[in-house]
Amino acid sequence: MASRKAGTRGKVAATKQAQRGSSNVFSMFEQAQIQEFKEAFSCIDQNRDGIICKADLRETYSQLGKVSVPEEELDAMLQEGKGPINFTVFLTLFGEKLNGTDPEEAILSAFRMFDPSGKGVVNKDEFKQLLLTQADKFSPAEVEQMFALTPMDLAGNIDYKSLCYIITHGDEKEE
Repeated sequence: MASRKAGTRGKVAATKQAQRGSSNVFSMFEQAQIQEFKEAFSCIDQNRDGIICKADLRETYSQLGKVSVPEEELDAMLQEGKGPINFTVFLTLFGEKLNGTDPEEAILSAFRMFDPSGKGVVNKDEFKQLLLTQADKFSPAEVEQMFALTPMDLAGNIDYKSLCYIITHGDEKEE
């Protein structure tokens, strides 16, 4: 009888610890942020089974115009979860990344996906199309407002390095 109680206490303690662990993840973010992460998770979870798998990642990349993602890259992404990537794991991964990442570098990395030549610019028209049609779609007015503040080169391409600086440090012209 005593061993049964001890076993039950152990299970209860483990359950409480798991709940505490997952609740800590949710306490790292505001409710609005959690909702945005939930929307992002839903966009990636293409088959709507509550778990992000390799096929989900491949389809997400495909929708973003990147069709030849190496298997190793997809495997590496999935291995970061150390098991099935449900929403709680997804949120935990973002929490870990956001707490240890330089925001400017994270933004630059995202832009580099659209700059295969590494010139530091992205095509304005292609980027505009992505903003209007993918994930959290921008309205045409929002895109124009953003482009009004966006540094462009002479060819009309977005200088994303300067844009990242403005996003993370503010516009040096502002006073």
